[in-house]
Amino acid sequence: MEGKNESKKTIVIAVRFTEVGKIHYFKPNKMNFKNGENVIVETIRGVEFGTVIKERHGIEITEKLGEIKNVIRKATKSDVKKNKKNNEEKEEIKKICIDKIKTHKLDMNLIDVEYTFDRTKLLFYFTAEDRVDFRNLVKDLAGMFRTRIELRQVGVRDEAKIINGIGKCGRMLCCATFLTSFQVVSLKMAKEQRISLNPNKISGSCGRLMCCLKYEEEVYKELSKIKFKEGDIVETKEGRGEIISILLLKGEVKVKIRDKKTDEVVIREVKIKDIETKERDNKGIIKNETI
Repeated sequence: MEGKNESKKTIVIAVRFTEVGKIHYFKPNKMNFKNGENVIVETIRGVEFGTVIKERHGIEITEKLGEIKNVIRKATKSDVKKNKKNNEEKEEIKKICIDKIKTHKLDMNLIDVEYTFDRTKLLFYFTAEDRVDFRNLVKDLAGMFRTRIELRQVGVRDEAKIINGIGKCGRMLCCATFLTSFQVVSLKMAKEQRISLNPNKISGSCGRLMCCLKYEEEVYKELSKIKFKEGDIVETKEGRGEIISILLLKGEVKVKIRDKKTDEVVIREVKIKDIETKERDNKGIIKNETI
């Protein structure tokens, strides 16, 4: 009798349709593919031209993956030329669509255009403040390009990923260079990392919280488990002092101490492992004692 928790695996290759796009899995059957090779596959959108980013390997089958389809074939020289031609026509198609949007006086911003490999569908990606009635626009575009037209409204994060740009750090946007999908980013992450909550400082080019707040979340969660907090009275090698700030990544705290020689209050950075907490009341400090 098989165990209830026994997982099933299947052999797949990993494929991307754009340079920093989502990863999709396909069954290679008896064919072998190398990283960087182009393949022709069937998707829910139609036949697509993709690039192998990971050779044959096993993955666990889950409901989230959905149906894993077979690779149709390796891409030929003719396929590569056809895909190049599809991409080269994008800019001209965008210009035509933008003119049509102005003609119909629609409050929408066209972001990108994309043909499926077999040219059975032409997709237009746009942003808009509100819902847009683009039925007449679709009719015009279908009449011009003689193919199925699909308009997709995307969010501001998707817009930034498609357009790309320079982030506050001076580097190209993460979403456009290596992030294959967007993760949930919350204000709590900024608080845990003791970052200024000024929206101008923690918002990315898209106007949403910066994706990089997610990168060190687990590290800060682990580091924040230390038993000390600001206001605690602690014993250090230089004497008793009060913690005024915690430097989590450095593994240190800033302590306000009265210098034994000069009797002046000084600030010292002390390793967390080198301090001990004195007995505290429920507010975290020693009663009737000041530094």
